Amino acid sequence: MKKQYRNYSPSFKKKAVELSYARENTKQVCEELDIPYSVLHRWRKESQDYGKNSFPGRGKPKLTDEQKEIALLKKQLKDISEEHEIFKKGGEHLLQERQVKFRFIKHHKFKFTVEKMCKVLKVSTSGYYNWLKAKVSKLWLYNQKLSELVTTIFKDSFESYGAPRVKMALEKLGHCISRPRVARLMKANGLFARRKRNFRITTDSNHKYPIAANILNQNFKVSRTNQVWVSDITYIETKQGWMYLTVIIDLFNRKVVGWSMSDNLTTEDTIIAAWNMAALSNVITEELIFHSDRGSQYASYIFTDIIKSYDGLVKQSMSRKGNCWDNAVAESFFKSLKTEWVYKHKYNYRSQAELSIFSWIETWYNKRRIHSTLGYKTINEFETEMYNQNVAA
Repeated sequence: MKKQYRNYSPSFKKKAVELSYARENTKQVCEELDIPYSVLHRWRKESQDYGKNSFPGRGKPKLTDEQKEIALLKKQLKDISEEHEIFKKGGEHLLQERQVKFRFIKHHKFKFTVEKMCKVLKVSTSGYYNWLKAKVSKLWLYNQKLSELVTTIFKDSFESYGAPRVKMALEKLGHCISRPRVARLMKANGLFARRKRNFRITTDSNHKYPIAANILNQNFKVSRTNQVWVSDITYIETKQGWMYLTVIIDLFNRKVVGWSMSDNLTTEDTIIAAWNMAALSNVITEELIFHSDRGSQYASYIFTDIIKSYDGLVKQSMSRKGNCWDNAVAESFFKSLKTEWVYKHKYNYRSQAELSIFSWIETWYNKRRIHSTLGYKTINEFETEMYNQNVAA
């Protein structure tokens, strides 16, 4: 089969370097990961030279900690210089009403950024843009005052107060206000009370994002690569805390084409990171179905916008509520991972779990493990067989 040029994600490079040091057998690691020794040697040198700043990504400069600090100091100096100039021009407005400040910002927006002027004049950017859209009313001014009070009360409570308690604090200050109104103000300002949770779950389907139809409908037989990708998120226990693993699997060959490991469940660090890895190594030229559960990470606008950016080439599919069989392939992968590997290990740190699972996926599962669904062949053997059949046809 013709050898294709591979693109490696920064996560892959970092873990490959870690694995080479952990194994102390660079040649074996290169063979298992199917990468040239010279490439791994270059990655190891870059890791030694730049440490945590290595592998910044294509088009981004490699900087040492000292260089990054110098760049940051230059930016801070520039910001201070601009703020000083804004202060000289608009300092007389600091004690004025917000409308006067907003007019100053409007007249100088071509010289300074709106965000920086708002910071110097101590007004919110949202307040400025609201002022641009509509005439300032007494209600708007009162809402601004309430927003400031709500934020102060919330911060003073160490971010523990919900709407009911914030409402009571406002009433003590002489403000008669309903709980729903307080809740709206808190949401508008991104204020959410922290709550202790007894259990960590990876699938949060209790959200208001749109749900995609179940296009896949348990049809797990496909005829080519990049026809159907399935994805799911699971957790790995360590003494340091949970480590979350997100995978994207190609149904055609059962290969893990994308993965991410994180200490949180944000969309950026789970599915988007995994998607970026999958998209880096696979060119999508034909219709692709992307199937997952109804989790908020998959339904979020930030991720669905990525799906839409493919102009209809990628179609999103989601499992029916409470039906685990709709995403059985991903569930089966996690069962294999935990039964065959994770349950045999005790992880003190997330970094240990990350390196261990990276090794299992990239040197075993994707390379040497035989799969019953592939006729008891490895993924490489199955791909070679399919390639030869296509050539013969």
